[in-house]
Amino acid sequence: MSWLESISMTTTVILLFLVVIPILTALFLYFYDKRQKQHAILRNYPILGRMRYVLEKTGPELRQYLFDDDNDGEPFNREEYLHMVMPGKYLNNVIGFGSKRNFDEAGYYIRNAMFTKQNEEMRVDNETLIHTMRYRIDNDNLFSRKEHREEIPTMPWLLPEEDAIIIGPNCEHPFHVRSLLGQSGMSYGALGENAITALSKGIGLAKEAWMNTGEGGLSPYHLAGDAHIIAQIGSGLFGFRTEDGEFSWERLREKAEIPQVKAFEIKLAQGAKMRGGHVEGEKVTEEIAKIRNVVPYTTINSPNRFKQFSDYPTLFDFIEKIRNHSGKPVGIKVVIGGKEDAEELASFMDETGKGPDFISLDGAEGGSGATYQDLADSVGLPLKSALMLLDDALKKHGVRDEVKIIASGKITTPDKAALALAMGADLVQIARGFMISVGCIMAHRCHTNDCPAGVATTDKNLQRGLVVEEKKYRVTNYILTMREGLFRIAAAAGLDSPTKLERHHVVYKDERGRVFPLDNLGESYR
Repeated sequence: MSWLESISMTTTVILLFLVVIPILTALFLYFYDKRQKQHAILRNYPILGRMRYVLEKTGPELRQYLFDDDNDGEPFNREEYLHMVMPGKYLNNVIGFGSKRNFDEAGYYIRNAMFTKQNEEMRVDNETLIHTMRYRIDNDNLFSRKEHREEIPTMPWLLPEEDAIIIGPNCEHPFHVRSLLGQSGMSYGALGENAITALSKGIGLAKEAWMNTGEGGLSPYHLAGDAHIIAQIGSGLFGFRTEDGEFSWERLREKAEIPQVKAFEIKLAQGAKMRGGHVEGEKVTEEIAKIRNVVPYTTINSPNRFKQFSDYPTLFDFIEKIRNHSGKPVGIKVVIGGKEDAEELASFMDETGKGPDFISLDGAEGGSGATYQDLADSVGLPLKSALMLLDDALKKHGVRDEVKIIASGKITTPDKAALALAMGADLVQIARGFMISVGCIMAHRCHTNDCPAGVATTDKNLQRGLVVEEKKYRVTNYILTMREGLFRIAAAAGLDSPTKLERHHVVYKDERGRVFPLDNLGESYR
């Protein structure tokens, strides 16, 4: 065969693939769509209809990467997303030129002091350095980026032992907390084993931080690192149930004997859903089913509430039994719907002398792997309002010193954490910030088991993309940057510790420029 014949044959093949096959495909789809009965647009306009569905399918990605402004988009805009990604990868959250916040909008601001604190004046334990890994950019061009990873000793930014937040001081085994932030509840099953392992190892490497198991039960992957554990008990009793679905006191004692388990949390509700959890059957592998004591590959819907209690007297009795059997602190996870809810809880604690050792307060803006739009959008109060209501009620009834408040709900940066502490929280916990630190790209596919980043999936092939030894350092760096930022904000406010942030350190500016101290906002605003 001559070279001319070879070129001619090659050209024919190329034309076949580039012209003939696409035309035949288009004709097939045209007549197929004309005859189908499901979609009116495709039936009337086959070609344009196909283009419409392609644009509709790719619309979220196009908006996220091309069309949305840096400060547009929910639940997190591009700017907020980068404030979670960059600290994890580069151990740095320094920006240039200026803030992208719209200062004409209403919002909260932390009051700066005329005479700030020096680093050496801060009450912080930075003696034992943490060795982590971060990336350094060597070259950053339009079509390529070259960077290398390096080991770096970093300060831990922990509370000194004498300033530790003590949860359950009267328990046999109190929980001494020296990290002001930890990981909120995320179950093994909602997240895959690689993600949970990376979180456990990264949190453990950061020292003194905790991770909440979520309602899916305590897995070996939660214990893979040296993280403190808050073992959550949901209404489905996963990990704490007998085969017939009753509460197992034997399983509770088994968990309590694990040194890493520091406390137990009874989940009444979370911000994104005022009901029990939901996991699609394809995510319930045999291993997950064994941990939860359920049938493999069966969709799990937890009951809306516990069968073990139905009011405050029976709830408090259940708390007392768990505390006595385990010897460890017991808390509740709640969402506040109004002032009356906070008042009822606080007054009953006052009347009985009983109650939880801590309250995990989730705001309506909290996230979830799977919920319903109506619950996520409109049920429960956002964190800032709920936090002040709960803090006020506990103080009014004289029980504030008996219980610690752990706040959660879109707390992803140090300034947001500082606001929560000032509004009444003792500690803060984060879920989606940690998900993003291990690779989440906000694809909004958590409920499908098709997470492209290998985070919210139990699919082995997709999980291979998440390398634990890489991502664990992102988690560590995110925690360290958050903790350092809290101390930096405290110093700017003239305080030697973030634990001393109070409401008078925050003001609210409305859209007209008027400034109000938080205590003067009034009941109508809250």
